[in-house]
Amino acid sequence: VVPQRSSDALICDREQIFDATAIRAEIERALDGDHDPAKVRNETVRVLKAANSDGRARIEKAFAKAPFAAGRFTRSYTYLTDGLVRTTFWVARTFIHPLPVPTSAERIALLAVGGYGRGEMAPFSDVDLLFLTPYKITPWAESLIESMLYMLWDLKLKVGHSSRTIQDCVRLGTSDYTIRTALLEQCHLDGDLTLSGELQSTLDRDVFSKNTADFIEAKLEEREKRHRRHGQRYMVEPNIKEGKGGLRDLQSLFWIAKYIHHVEDAAELVPLGVFRPEEFDTFVQAEDFLWAVRSHMHLAT
Repeated sequence: VVPQRSSDALICDREQIFDATAIRAEIERALDGDHDPAKVRNETVRVLKAANSDGRARIEKAFAKAPFAAGRFTRSYTYLTDGLVRTTFWVARTFIHPLPVPTSAERIALLAVGGYGRGEMAPFSDVDLLFLTPYKITPWAESLIESMLYMLWDLKLKVGHSSRTIQDCVRLGTSDYTIRTALLEQCHLDGDLTLSGELQSTLDRDVFSKNTADFIEAKLEEREKRHRRHGQRYMVEPNIKEGKGGLRDLQSLFWIAKYIHHVEDAAELVPLGVFRPEEFDTFVQAEDFLWAVRSHMHLAT
């Protein structure tokens, strides 16, 4: 099963946040058949800047009315980001670098990884992308990725990106626990679904099913270093993301449990006996509160 995003339970109506059909139609009207790359890029950025601004304003307004609805808030920012990213991918493939009959080597899949893959986005979260190709990247794919990234950078998004094959992901995920954690939360956004499926099954077989004890040890060691760097929970101004008892600690708990039990949602850990029901309720309350505080701080900044 390829992890894909649900747009359920947003903080307001999804079309108010990002109406993909209307926005694509607006871009096509603005181009009026002129597919000069500079014009395509400029018009796309113009339309998407307005859509991003409007979507953010509507999310913020709805959040002011429900200030602790952190889960719906972060999913709404994820939905907005998905709309921006998928639209630039569509524009790059359709108008700037069309390829009517791609070869097997020119398949490409676009995936979200890390916090973006998890679907937890605050207003200024990084947009971490993985461009997946079956073999060594082709000149067409390289040009496509470059055009798409330029549009995302023009939108002032904080984009982190990598271009890899499945074997690259296996090799790097085996040797680097940070990359392995990011891949643990990868989510298909667009492009070749079969390629994303191949990545998921290969990672499950060759990476995520091995070295469980080493992964746990690495996450616990990472936690200890983070606590020494960012301070304790009783500081006057604690770091609610990286400090002791902060969001990263909750995420580390879930990463370890997900790695062991291969679940997609923390609620699945209750019937498995990892959480008692009351412990899970505490986990969710803590997560909602910390995400609400972090999100309001982003908006205030």
